[in-house]
Amino acid sequence: QNERKKTIREVSSRVLGRPDRLCNFIDWRDYTLVYKRYASLYFIFCVDKHSNELIMLETIHKYVLALDRYYENVCELDIIYGFDQAFYILDEFIMAGEIQETSTRLILKHVYDQNVLEKSQEKKS
Repeated sequence: QNERKKTIREVSSRVLGRPDRLCNFIDWRDYTLVYKRYASLYFIFCVDKHSNELIMLETIHKYVLALDRYYENVCELDIIYGFDQAFYILDEFIMAGEIQETSTRLILKHVYDQNVLEKSQEKKS
């Protein structure tokens, strides 16, 4: 747990301390940090050094578009209070480190179907 907090603190300080005019890639340990800022939200992916950084930037963009469509203009509070949904959207998009689906429409359809299933299970209980 302490190692995780230390890593989050280190990555956050490296990204937040970077001037806006620099590129969105940072070499860190044996990885590359790929990040993108949308308003006050930062999305950070930690990938292998041999991964394609531009594809990762596009992946971040597609994820943010999906969040934006789901939450209708996503903000910090949407992610904080709807973390399970944000994580579910990410899980529909990326699984085991690989992009599984690129269609925002299909991703959101799966999320909405899951919501309906959860609500029907709650009614039965």
